[in-house]
Amino acid sequence: MSKLNERVVRHSPSRGAGSPDVWGVYEPDTGSIQYICADPETKKAALIDIVWNFDPKHYRFSTESMDQVLDLVRENGLTVEWVLDTHPHADHVMASAHLKERTGAPNAIGEKVRDIARIWAGIYNLPDAFDPDADFDRLFAEGETFAVGNLEMRVMLSPGHTLGSISYVCGDAAFTHDTLMQPDVGTSRSDFPGGDTAELWDSIQAILALPGDTRLFVGHDYGTSDRSEPAWEATVDQHLAENTHVKSGSDRDVWIKRRQDRDATLALPDRILAALQINLRGGRLPAAEVDGRHYLKLPVDRF
Repeated sequence: MSKLNERVVRHSPSRGAGSPDVWGVYEPDTGSIQYICADPETKKAALIDIVWNFDPKHYRFSTESMDQVLDLVRENGLTVEWVLDTHPHADHVMASAHLKERTGAPNAIGEKVRDIARIWAGIYNLPDAFDPDADFDRLFAEGETFAVGNLEMRVMLSPGHTLGSISYVCGDAAFTHDTLMQPDVGTSRSDFPGGDTAELWDSIQAILALPGDTRLFVGHDYGTSDRSEPAWEATVDQHLAENTHVKSGSDRDVWIKRRQDRDATLALPDRILAALQINLRGGRLPAAEVDGRHYLKLPVDRF
């Protein structure tokens, strides 16, 4: 029986000193993987890429995913120290603002979200709508470090999927978002505004230059014709040996053409035009209008 329609949770335990505990939480509606990264010693944790559930058929929101993640936090005696996102997601709405309110922890994303906001402000014709400096507590730069308990988390700029995507590296764990998919799938798309296929190749090569036993936690999984359960963890060495797109010996130019040809066949994610208006506000809806309701703006014939 397929588990691709279920909310699957898996624990990847710490391997010892300097190694975090990681819980992956699969969100079936969008194939997104949400993460808890925790210091086993202090029980301090970071939440990464948590979903605020959005039903695009009815334009309604619900909180099942963030509730499930916070239940796991409580069950494991953790304290949330950071609410993190790797990029402004196109396929799901981020729970960042809600989690900041519910946990009291600061929220953060990469500093190049400012450039992404400028692109999408033009697409929506909303020149003053987005202010990442106001909506996030920290905008991380390449190479910046911060603490999760007694563990150090390092920021890697990983553009390509978006121009401002970042990866988080904590000991032997790296949260690599929409760069790599699982080895039996390959890599992620790079055709959104500000994306760049050659930059994505470079980002992937930087990730694959991490130590071979580094656990890579990807942002999405949709299964395959041969695999009916979601998966999201593989080591650098596994990707180098098995990744169907970028294993050792793969040719850059061949991959770029393959990726671009594939991306040209892909439709927009069904949540993108709603999600980015909210995610570029840190997971907040636009201000309510005089009737007390919130409204989103959709560009017609833009894509």
